[in-house]
Amino acid sequence: MAAGGGDPVAELSALRQSIDNIDMALVAMLAERFRCTKAVGELKARYKMPPADPDREARQIARLRELARNARLDPDFAEKFLNFIIREVIRHHEAIARDDAAHADVARESAAVEARP
Repeated sequence: MAAGGGDPVAELSALRQSIDNIDMALVAMLAERFRCTKAVGELKARYKMPPADPDREARQIARLRELARNARLDPDFAEKFLNFIIREVIRHHEAIARDDAAHADVARESAAVEARP
């Protein structure tokens, strides 16, 4: 018998369905987060700002550790998870900056060719 006294197979199925729903929500939230961080990366590239912001990252990690503690989630796990996300965001920002610089080079070359007599 399951802890709730019901059918353990049905209980397991219900728990797994809940996990699947949570996973779906996590993916949707990560996708939205990366849409926002992409906009941040584009802004940083446009204004020649560095892809990484170590001070903000440290504040975010401290904030997330506190949120994890309050939610009774292992703060070390939460920090590792956020560090993984931060590394991926920085990698995206670096790529955006490279693409932005390449487009700027092409635009300058085009302007120079058009300016020739």
